[in-house]
Amino acid sequence: MIISARNIFSADLPSIKYFLEKYPRRSLPASAIITRFAPSPTGYIHIGGIYIALISQRFANQTGGVYFLRIEDTDKVREIEGTNAVIAESLHKYGLDPDEGMCFCGGEKGAYGPYRQSERIQIYQSFIRYLMECGRAYPCFCTKEDLDVMREGQEKLQATTGYYGQWARCRNLPKAQVEEMLKSGKDFVIRLKSVGVGREFMFNDLLKGVIQLPENNKDAILMKSDGFPTYHLAHVIDDYLMGTTHVFRSDDWVSSIPLHCELFDAFGFSRPIYGHVPPITKIDANGGKRKLSKRKDPEANVLFYQEIGYPEEAVIEYLLNLANSDFENWRKLNPEKSHSEFVLDLKRFSNTSGPLFDEMKLRDISRVMIANINADEIFSRMLEWSKKHDISFHSVLRDNQDLWVNIFSIERGGAKKRKDICTWSDVKSQFTYVHNGSFTSPDWSEFHSVLSPAEIREVLDQFCRCYSATDSSEQWMKRIRVIAMSIGLAPDIKTFKKDKDKYRGHVGEVSQVVRYAITGKMQTPDLHQIMQFLGEDECKKRLTQNH
Repeated sequence: MIISARNIFSADLPSIKYFLEKYPRRSLPASAIITRFAPSPTGYIHIGGIYIALISQRFANQTGGVYFLRIEDTDKVREIEGTNAVIAESLHKYGLDPDEGMCFCGGEKGAYGPYRQSERIQIYQSFIRYLMECGRAYPCFCTKEDLDVMREGQEKLQATTGYYGQWARCRNLPKAQVEEMLKSGKDFVIRLKSVGVGREFMFNDLLKGVIQLPENNKDAILMKSDGFPTYHLAHVIDDYLMGTTHVFRSDDWVSSIPLHCELFDAFGFSRPIYGHVPPITKIDANGGKRKLSKRKDPEANVLFYQEIGYPEEAVIEYLLNLANSDFENWRKLNPEKSHSEFVLDLKRFSNTSGPLFDEMKLRDISRVMIANINADEIFSRMLEWSKKHDISFHSVLRDNQDLWVNIFSIERGGAKKRKDICTWSDVKSQFTYVHNGSFTSPDWSEFHSVLSPAEIREVLDQFCRCYSATDSSEQWMKRIRVIAMSIGLAPDIKTFKKDKDKYRGHVGEVSQVVRYAITGKMQTPDLHQIMQFLGEDECKKRLTQNH
């Protein structure tokens, strides 16, 4: 179909009755909630979009309803090619695949499609013609220049800007004049003939409570001159035909509520229930609070979390914590349960000014989550992440699988699990000592100890001479103690604490020297196991090359 504004006058355009019968009311229990995530393909996915998709999916799932994906792609000027695939992939990664709409695997599913608005133009034009026949819409022939002149006049008079009242010059054009202008091929848009006069409009929002706004009195554009609808019109028609009962969307749209409600009423449609979600915010350099910005903040882009390597479940749990503050307590009480079992509660959306983004909190959640993953899965996920984000490290992992799985397995079981990994990108820098080919001698000028450089060399010499990879953990520790006592250190912490005047330090000073020589780190998982996995030859090489 060739898209043109003039199609609304075509005899072939179906009546709205056809579409009302094509999309019957859904047969669901009265308590079922039908929600949608409706992004525009105009750039990357904002983390706030994932937040809204999560909320929409959760409330639909909790009530046995439907959560669908609709692509609002009628703004062809701002559309960016390839964004639809990014949307589908992002939702899939975060476990937010829709029940209906565009699928990650390609194509669509569901009986209420097409789910791309650009493929529903005939529907919108039929409903626009219906409004015109009812006297609630009209063609407007004003040019950009006409509108600029009008706006300048309004500003001089300090009047509210917009197309309304005495300023709506095409609103009451004689029918003969309209027909003549159409016949001459003059470009036009279709505007709503608003019945509002700016009185107070009361609206009960799911999240914000009762909101008071001036009712709409503007003759808003419903269809642009290219034949495409505006968001205001398209979403109203689609939400009704697709049976949407609850709309969760950014609170940027609060000011448009009077217009949207007027459109629902003009068609005789029941209105969905709106919940305007406060934006995720952050503290800026000046100490002020503002919403995450696509232009200023890399963490606004959902790809930020993938590139750094936050597990998808950690991001979702963090967002659940922003939505309902009691999620954190629920997680502590239910450490083994899936986050999908948490019941999101509208009454607990307490932060109406916008939840504050805190990456340290996200790192803490991620750290705990990774601590509960077994070594084989950590390796598998590291391999998958590095293949896309660090191909050279991917090769290192792939070629040394047994070694890496062994390192990841250290202190992974038991009540006190290691929590040294926050993101997949941490692994390369934290575990440089694992890969023999990339390890370099540490900088001893950064090592702080009660031992002198000469004593440090003595410790390394002694340990190198006596070390054997066949030593048990107890034998290994016994050798460390012997060396400690030979240079006047306490054999254990208890002895040191009893007589601090007698000892400069304890056995831990020796183990730290060995740790730093072997790994270049001050903190690692169990050193004895690390040395076993590296092998005796490699360990002795590192012990001797440090002096």
